[in-house]
Amino acid sequence: MADRFQAPDYYQIDDLLTEEHKLIRNTVREWVKKEVSPIIEDYAQKAEYPIQLNKGIAELGGFGPYIPTEYGGAGLDQISYGLIMQELERGDSGIRSAASVQSSLVMYPIYQYGNEEQRKKYLPKLASGEWVGSFGLTEPDHGSNPGGMITNFKDKGDHYLLNGAKMWITNSPICDVAVVWAKNEEGRIHGLVVERGMEGFTTPETHGKWSLRASRTGELVFDNVKVPKENLLPNKSGLGAPLGCLDSARYGIAWGAIGAAMDCYDSALRYSKERIQFDRPIASYQLVQKKLAEMLTEITKAQLLVWRLGQLKNEGKATTQQISMAKRNNVDMALKIAREARQIHGGMGITGEYPIMRHMMNLESVITYEGTHDIHLLITGMDITGISAFRVD
Repeated sequence: MADRFQAPDYYQIDDLLTEEHKLIRNTVREWVKKEVSPIIEDYAQKAEYPIQLNKGIAELGGFGPYIPTEYGGAGLDQISYGLIMQELERGDSGIRSAASVQSSLVMYPIYQYGNEEQRKKYLPKLASGEWVGSFGLTEPDHGSNPGGMITNFKDKGDHYLLNGAKMWITNSPICDVAVVWAKNEEGRIHGLVVERGMEGFTTPETHGKWSLRASRTGELVFDNVKVPKENLLPNKSGLGAPLGCLDSARYGIAWGAIGAAMDCYDSALRYSKERIQFDRPIASYQLVQKKLAEMLTEITKAQLLVWRLGQLKNEGKATTQQISMAKRNNVDMALKIAREARQIHGGMGITGEYPIMRHMMNLESVITYEGTHDIHLLITGMDITGISAFRVD
């Protein structure tokens, strides 16, 4: 079907954006309509990632939008980054995942925690899409508690010896480089850049997913991998280092989820006007209008939430806790809208002729990854009470 998407803007939020913001957003929106929408259902059905799109994402500035231009990034502000993620996720959460992992979880730590040599070596090739990156934090037994990781490295004089495994890693089967978090012999967490081809480094793929099917997911396995000492990120260590990356990625997700919600709402609104039952379009019935009105209300609230968060991010004032609130709220909002939109579409809502079920299944992953729905709630709870409900210090 042709992509006839029209974005809702009930509170004229476009008036809060600069002309550059709108140009960036509209450019990505048109690219998604032309390049993503016609192929994404087929790729999701086949459980394949359309890697040929990486070149286009790079040309849009979608890899490292806020990384300075001297390292190949686009040098944009945080609202621009959010708008790009919104439009990419309107196409598919898997496409946005590829861009946000590359940007916030690979390029960001190399830029923020790396040295000049590392920035110049890795960032331009990641920004251009020539290289694909992945981020290794989650382990088979340590998801919500990353500090419990057992992946470790030992100093062997002229190199480090890395052992362990990471799980649920976006892009792992196709990555050229991976930013991996591991404990040294004192138990301190550090980031290392592991490159494809290092002996003992393998990336088995995870199959059988019902969610994020148009995304490559797998493991990062390290069996006595010799990592050169110059691949250690020197400028920050401790759990705060990878969590800083996750702040940036979660911020992008808060925007991205709005894109999925808008796509579901737009499809449901159009379908409700075209679908005739009992001699009237179903849009004329009160319960359908209730669903649509509530969808638009929630989208509008989410748009205002991320716009303000983007301002705070630009000013360097956005806190981890504020980002958690936005990620949790907006993904939950999008998932509920996908479910309501499916009902409006009736039986047609389960088919690939409409994007609803694909978004719904994708969002079941998004609501869990990069901080689960419940953990983000407890982060807010800890912030307002001063008491941790999930960690004893």
